Amino acid sequence: MNPAAGPFAETMRSYPATGKYGTGAQVASLVAYLASDDAANVTGAGLKVDGGFDA
Repeated sequence: MNPAAGPFAETMRSYPATGKYGTGAQVASLVAYLASDDAANVTGAGLKVDGGFDA
């Protein structure tokens, strides 16, 4: 089920702290960062890309 559409879409949109759904491009940006030399010292971290949904 796509939470962006349907009878509970507005309710679900209010759950993330950002008030909006993330995009695949935003997830891809994190993946690109983690694959880059800039993240060479990032080890053993669990990173959530959920817009604060779990905050």
